[in-house]
Formats: sequence, C-alpha cells, structure tokens
Amino acid sequence: MRWPIVAIAFIVLVFSTSSHSQRLPNFADIVEDTSPAVVKINTVSRSKRSSQSIVPDRQQLPEIFRHFFDPRSVPEREHRSIGSGFLVSSDGYLLTNNHVIEDADEIVVRLQDRREFIAELIGTDPRSDLALLKVDAKKLPYLNFAEPKELRVGDWVLAIGSPFGLDFSASAGIVSAIGRSIPSEENGNYVPFIQTDVAINPGNSGGPLFNLKGEVVGINSQIYTRSGGSIGLSFAIPASVALNVVDQLKSKGRVDRGWLGVMIQEVDKSLADSFGLKKPEGALVARVEPGSPAQTAGVQNGDIITRFNGQKIIESGDLPHAVGITTPGDTVEMQVIREGRKKLLDVTVTALDSGVAFAGDDSFGGSSDNSKLGMVVDNLTRELANQFDINEGVVVRSVSPNGPAAEAGIQEGDVITQIGFKAISNLNNFQDVEDNLPSDSLLPIRFVRNGTPVFRTIATP
Repeated sequence: MRWPIVAIAFIVLVFSTSSHSQRLPNFADIVEDTSPAVVKINTVSRSKRSSQSIVPDRQQLPEIFRHFFDPRSVPEREHRSIGSGFLVSSDGYLLTNNHVIEDADEIVVRLQDRREFIAELIGTDPRSDLALLKVDAKKLPYLNFAEPKELRVGDWVLAIGSPFGLDFSASAGIVSAIGRSIPSEENGNYVPFIQTDVAINPGNSGGPLFNLKGEVVGINSQIYTRSGGSIGLSFAIPASVALNVVDQLKSKGRVDRGWLGVMIQEVDKSLADSFGLKKPEGALVARVEPGSPAQTAGVQNGDIITRFNGQKIIESGDLPHAVGITTPGDTVEMQVIREGRKKLLDVTVTALDSGVAFAGDDSFGGSSDNSKLGMVVDNLTRELANQFDINEGVVVRSVSPNGPAAEAGIQEGDVITQIGFKAISNLNNFQDVEDNLPSDSLLPIRFVRNGTPVFRTIATP
C-alpha cells in the first residue's frame, strides 16, 4: 500500500513535534516545591524634615510674627518599596539584594502562606549587592544552592519573585551568558553575573534563579532596559558569590575581599600583536599601586596577567572576580606575560581598601623638539605630578597631525610613561628610548590621561 507524500510528511511533522515537546521542561513541580521558601519583602523608609531653616535669622523678625516661625518638624514622609528574597536556612536566615533594603527603617518579610515577620538586618555587602536578613522563626522551608560549575550557557532557568508587587510570579528562560562584567557605580567589578533572557522586572530583585533541579544558581539583581521593564536582558549574582557572602556575613557581619593593587585594561588584537601574544587574552596592567601586594610581588606596568590562583584570566574582567574571592592574607601563584615570556609570581593579597596612595617626586624642567613619533614632549611638572599622582614620565605638549602619535590617539596633556617595554622617566630617557626604537614596528605605548593610565599601540616609522 502506498502512502501519499502529503500524508507521510504530516506523520513526520506530528512525530517530530511530539518528540520535541517531550523534551521541553515542565516547571510546575519546581514552582510548587520551591515557592514556600521564596519571600516578598516590603520596606519602609522614614525621613523627617525640619522647618527651622526657613528663616535664617529669627531674631530680626518683629515679636508679633516670631511664633509663626518657631522650629518644628514636618510630619514624617514614608517611602515604601517592594522586592523579593528567599530563605537559606530553617532557622530564619534569608538572602536578598542590598538595594532592596538599603536605608530601610522597617523590613517586613511575607511568606507564601501569608505569615509575616519583621526582619533583622544581619549584614550587607554593597559590592555584590547582597544582604543577609534574619526572622525569628523555626522549621522554615529553605532553598539549596547549586554547585557553581554546573551551570552552562543554554541551560533552562526559572525565576520566582514579586514583579510589580504581583506576589510569587514565575518566569522562565535560558542562560544567555556566564561571567558578565558589569562595573558598579563605584567602578567596582566583583561579580561575574549570569545573563539570562528570563523576564525580570522591578520587584524581582533579590529573588532566586533556579535550575531544573530546583536549586538556586543565582540571585536576580539587575535588568537592562530602556523602557523600565524587561526586554530580555537580566542579570543574576552567581551562587558561588552568594555562598561566600552568606558565610562571611553570618560569621562576622561583613565581607572581606582580596586586593591586588593594579589598574587593568582589556587586551585587544592590536595590543596582543604589539606584546607578542598569539591571541588577545589576559588583563593588561596599566598601573601598579605603590606599596600594594602587586608591587611587593614584582608586578610591573605592561605585564599581562593570564592566570591567578589557578583560574585562567581570559578577559580583564576575570581578574577582579578571582582576586575578590581570595582570602586576605593568602599567598597564591600568578602567571604574567612580560616581554613575550611567561613568568610566575607569588603574591600575598591583602584586604580591599587597605592600599596606600601614590607619591610624587621632584623631576622637572626641559623640553624636546618634534620627535619622529610626531609629538613634542616636556619633562613632567610638579603641578602635573601632584594632579595625576605620578612621579615619572614626559608630558605631551603638541601632536603632529597624521603622525604616529596622532594615529595612536595620543593627545596634548597626556603623560607618556612607557614605550615598548621601556619605562619613560624623563626627557633624556624618552629621547634615548626613541632613538633606539625598531623601524616599522607596532609597539605598546602607555600614557596617563586625566589620572587614568591607558595602553595603546603606536607604529614606528
């Protein structure tokens, strides 16, 4: 018996669709099992304003009018906000975002069964945007964290929270990327965010992100939006970061992070070529803080850090994550590329915020004619040394149009501190280095602009 081609195609389509649908996850059991440990957080912030400053000098008023301007307080103004969180232990510890409870005078936690508790703030960590709370209750449902290395791009994930105040709403999607570096307002970068396409909206902050086992892989923290709502880009704090923060906040009420003491930048293809790398990778050291662990370990400007404490540094943003989770006082091995060669250094990290400031010195005066690199440079002045916290280099007075310096992006006022692998300390040193530059080569050049060290590449004539 012959089957018509249309019938065969229909059967194949039905079988394919049915087979594919069987592979799609069903989140119903996860939602049912985990929702009792997810909480809604309501906060109240109160502020008082005094009217005392309305009249600068009350004594200048006639006596009959003074009573109108007696100092008094305006009634309290309340600011309310909503967020999410989840229980991490049966005795009432719960986790949320720091920005959910920041400046709150009262924190109310509501469970799915409608029980409400006033929460005590145990500690916060603004750098990771996490906060640990505690409610006075026992035998509470709680969630477990997943193993940090199990998550992969493309995995299904589920979020539960209170978007726009709609309690215990679930939304699902996939992991879009892992290890996203998003600098904070303080220019810190200590969280390798999980990027997802899960619909996350205001009110989801602090809520859990689950894998298909019902384990917490992240804490929903940020969204990228131009409209105020979800457009398919949301970011979660990884479980590995949360576990470390919870342990430290529980034990000592604060979070200590490792500090290396370097300013770094990304290595692009041009810089990789100029440093003799086969491909762009690592974190390029643009500045080493004096007295820092990096300086003590022998790190130099122009080193490219490719491995730290066993973790490979592929992008520059990987380094702050690796250093931050290192316990202050620990000595770890670090691999750098210096002048094309691998070098291993032992570095003892200290606690973040324990660094010392830059110091200046007194090397000033002098000038140069237009160099073959297409710029006029002078010795560093005391004013610039103090302004930019540097003590060596030459300041660019002018740049020739279409010359090598102009093509490298050098501008008037930049302070040149390194060309190739040679440090530039003063005008004489600059001229010696320039005279011995190889012809027709692409070299790294380091300069300081408005206090920020930058590496670029410059082509020698």
